Amino acid sequence: MALAPSAFAQKITLSGRIIDKETKEPLPFATLGIKGKAIGTITNLQGEFDFHIPAELRNDLFTLSMLGYKPYEAPVWTLLEIKPLVIEVEKSTYLLNEVTVADSLTGGEILMIALSRIEQNYPMQPYLIEGFYRDLKKVGGTYIALLEAAVKIYDEDYTEPRNKYKLRERVALQEVRRSIGYASRFTSYFDQDNLLEDLLLHNSVRYRHFPLEEVFYKSLEREKETVYNGHEVYVVSHNQDYLLRVFVEKDNYAIIRVEFESKQEEALTKKRGMESRFVGLKRVMEFKPFLGKYYLNFLTVDSKINWYDIRTKELKFETELNQYLLVNDIVPNTIRRVATTEKMRNYGLQYQDRPYNKEFWDNYNVIKESPLDRKILKDLERHGPLEKQFKDHEF
Repeated sequence: MALAPSAFAQKITLSGRIIDKETKEPLPFATLGIKGKAIGTITNLQGEFDFHIPAELRNDLFTLSMLGYKPYEAPVWTLLEIKPLVIEVEKSTYLLNEVTVADSLTGGEILMIALSRIEQNYPMQPYLIEGFYRDLKKVGGTYIALLEAAVKIYDEDYTEPRNKYKLRERVALQEVRRSIGYASRFTSYFDQDNLLEDLLLHNSVRYRHFPLEEVFYKSLEREKETVYNGHEVYVVSHNQDYLLRVFVEKDNYAIIRVEFESKQEEALTKKRGMESRFVGLKRVMEFKPFLGKYYLNFLTVDSKINWYDIRTKELKFETELNQYLLVNDIVPNTIRRVATTEKMRNYGLQYQDRPYNKEFWDNYNVIKESPLDRKILKDLERHGPLEKQFKDHEF
């Protein structure tokens, strides 16, 4: 299969932590990369990272970007010998203190301009991205299952689709690993469809999931502006029935980040004498520039559903699904497509046939585990070491 790696190129690994220079607080979801290259990763919730880099790039520049902070660069080789590696990043010194009103644009006008320029700012030629996907399932506060996958995602372009809820991308599955918890009876209370495909549909920029009504654009407010990679950024927000915050670069009106949160309850389905209610959703997506266009950098979605006794209306248990997609590499203007025979199936990833490949995972950029993940490991390892579960619980 053409998309599967035939060999593992020699790699070096940068391991470290990113913190705020003044407060010493960790910086989660900071974007790390190599200058002029498409490869990258992000920090975890504790600001920690393991970044696997081809050995031939040891003399290239390591880069770090985060909203509100000065960009950071240093040759890779200079960082390899620093143990422990802690990079302190400064807040931008030229942030606007308040919203600049000299340009007279309203929040709604800024977003409308940004949406009208999607086809200028985002890829309009076929492209391929390499990604790391993770989903975690939690019941009653306890993690019961973990699944991780390495994928290739092909898309024609960012043209507005006629059907905004039908997946346009094609996805090829490279590798999958899962915990034994997928045998739990509680997993049946989670959606059994392909959760990665569902996650991709949350890309509000790709699928234009913004209201069309004029009243929505009139409701948008301008917040204090920020910076990203040395560029000034508009921040517009909506905070009525739900929270929406959109970050737009001032020089080209590219949307670089979208945050959405909703806590509206909604009845969903009935199963085994119980009924479910959707109780909350939080979504964050960020984009990064490469060769003049903006590509998805990462996408996270956390959703919560509660299950009630149909007869008594008593809450029986709570479920939570945490999903992450991290883009590791980008191939723009590609002629390589995901063929029908390579495309992953449209049912649950946990049922798709891939053996556990430890050598692959040891060299693949994933979101580094952190002390905050110890509870996840403790919960999941009730059935034995996670590494053994990956190996024993093959497809």
